[in-house]
Order: sequence, then structure tokens, then C-alpha cells
Amino acid sequence: MFITLEGGDGCGKSTQARLLAETLRSAGHEVVLTREPGGSPGAERIRSLVLQDDTLSPESTLLLFTAARRDHVENTIRPALAAGKIVICDRYVDSSRVYQGLDNPVARSRIDALHQLMIALDPDLTLIFDIDGDTADARRTIRDKASDRFEVRPREFHDGVRAGFRAIVAEHPGRCRLLDAGRSIREVSDMVLASLPETLLAPLLADLPQPG
Repeated sequence: MFITLEGGDGCGKSTQARLLAETLRSAGHEVVLTREPGGSPGAERIRSLVLQDDTLSPESTLLLFTAARRDHVENTIRPALAAGKIVICDRYVDSSRVYQGLDNPVARSRIDALHQLMIALDPDLTLIFDIDGDTADARRTIRDKASDRFEVRPREFHDGVRAGFRAIVAEHPGRCRLLDAGRSIREVSDMVLASLPETLLAPLLADLPQPG
């Protein structure tokens, strides 16, 4: 199964991706936890460029993200799925649709065309973490890491990102689940697990005490 986690900066999806991977491993699954941009040696090299160089045009950024995703899919995601593993990816094509779409209103059709031509792999399940602007701002402020060129954009940009992800949920209700990421880590983790097919968690459920 291919699961992606999406949302604006500060929504907590990276923490939830790690917790989900730990839970599924404890249920006996082989899990590959990966991220975008990055997730393979070639894609990681592109990541260091695309997240820091603010001189890149929207078109160049889009092509670099697509190149990174192609390398990631070829060298990490498809081999893991072919081996029967669960792949959990922190960001994927929906992030391109939202972030690059804000920088360039005509980019969405190009993103979809490039995805179909060069990637042609969609997630089985996408969890989109939704959080209000004030909470996201506070989380971004206290995070102990260098900000990339997207994180330092003004509040209006991040509000647009939130609206963009909510639109993705409406557009793809079959594979997308909208989760309230403003709750506690434990509460959000419970919502994540509730979004999964029960068969993935069956070994854990079997170990729980049965009523009566």
C-alpha cells in the first residue's frame, strides 16, 4: 500500500508519518518511510537545490520537483511496493499541485500532465492534515531547524496552501482524508489509524482484550 501525508508547514505530518511507520511495523509489516522532495540519492541532491534557491522560476522549480519525484519513484517507491512493503511518504504530487499552483496559476495543468507522463503512480490513500493559521504559525516559530524558502513565505501564502489542500480533498474524496491536525499528537495519531483499512492493523487488534 502506498500512503502519502500532506499538509501545510507546521501541521505535524512528519511526526505522524514516523508514528504510523512504527505502528505498522509493530503489526508485522515491512514499511518504507520516505519523503519529498528527496527519498533517493538523486532526489536528495535536487532537494538541497530546490528548497534553498529562491532565484528559480516557477517553471524550473516544477521541472526539478518532477525530476526528483521520478528518481524517487524509480529507486525507492516502486521497488518497495513490488517487494510487498508499505510505503509512507511525507509529501508527494499533491504538494506540487498546491505549492507550485500558488506560484503559477497555470501550473496545475502542467503538473498533472507531467505526473501522468513521467510518474504515473498515485497513492492508495492520502491523509491531509488541516490546521488553522495561528496554530501553524506558532509551530513553525518554535521548530528547531532552518526554514526553507517556502516556510518563510507570508501568512497569506500559507492560508492559500491550506485552502489548496482542502480543495484537493474535495477533488479526490476516494483517496483523501481530511484530518484535524490542531489536536494533540495522540488524538491525531488515532485519527490516522482510523483512516487505514482494518486489515493493516489486524495483528494489533487481535492482541487486544476481547469484551466479555
